[in-house]
Amino acid sequence: MAVPPEEVLRVLKSGEYAPVYFLQGEEPFYIDEIAGFIEANALKDSQKEFNQIILYGKEVAMHQVLLNARRFPMMSDRQVVIVKESQEISDFKTVDSQKMLEQYILNPLPSTILVFCNKYKKTDGRTSLGANLRKHTVFVDTKKMYDNQIPAWVENYANSLGLETTPDAAKLMADYNGTNLDRIAGELKKISVNLKDDNIVDVKVIQKYVGINRDYNVFELTKAIMIKDVMKANRIVNYFDANTRSNPVIPIVALIFNLFTRLIILHTAKDKSDKGLVAAMGVNPYFLREYKIGADNYSLVKVLENIQHIETADLQMKGVDRPSISDGQVLRDLTFKILH
Repeated sequence: MAVPPEEVLRVLKSGEYAPVYFLQGEEPFYIDEIAGFIEANALKDSQKEFNQIILYGKEVAMHQVLLNARRFPMMSDRQVVIVKESQEISDFKTVDSQKMLEQYILNPLPSTILVFCNKYKKTDGRTSLGANLRKHTVFVDTKKMYDNQIPAWVENYANSLGLETTPDAAKLMADYNGTNLDRIAGELKKISVNLKDDNIVDVKVIQKYVGINRDYNVFELTKAIMIKDVMKANRIVNYFDANTRSNPVIPIVALIFNLFTRLIILHTAKDKSDKGLVAAMGVNPYFLREYKIGADNYSLVKVLENIQHIETADLQMKGVDRPSISDGQVLRDLTFKILH
């Protein structure tokens, strides 16, 4: 069975280590977090020179990995062997290598902590090796998060650092960074270092320490679109057009698309209660009022029309039927069509 990565980190922080960790999946953040924690904390610094081995999948075969795993520690109770990019091990998919690995995980050396970082790949759970990895290792299967899951993740990760985020701040971090958990975590860690007497992270804190422009950011743009503040939306889009390097247009268009897909859900939901709408839309209840305003400003017909405009803009930015205009101009044209 796959173990939630947060639970693995909780156990590791309590000082408990297992003989074998197999970390796989589409989201590299937790793979790096778990492997990084073990690398930093399983051994004292004085023990690492002789007892911590970092291998890279492209450079080793399976028998070399297991040879290192079977050696005994020197002047230490344990040793650590971490295989980064283990999906690149040259013979990983061969029958002989899989049998070797299977034999090891069924009888691992108790004094070794062996960690496989199998990014973007998955083992077949129907095979003998796949079944035994799930049964006899600390097995983590990370999944890429959806956009609507990120604000809650921001709040939870901030809490793990002793911070408390306001809903607006969590949404701003999500809108600004997308699904890049590594970048979000880095920004939150930077904030936790800088905040001394207060642990509350609001929009002002985000703007100060993350460097997001207070007035010209994607969070403010989606709000302006929702309430149909034409002048503000145009000011922000003009700013983006002049600063496309720090404000890439494709992620902005993706967030506008998410906004209107949620308005479709709001318009068509059978359960129109606040609880029903929050569940159907997958949003924080704090923002439901804004979406209701958006639904008042954009009929279902106009929402569907805007979705078509967004899809056209997306194709243009990918080079399909694109006029000779910049990405920023594509965004300006799209915003005009949405608002009018």
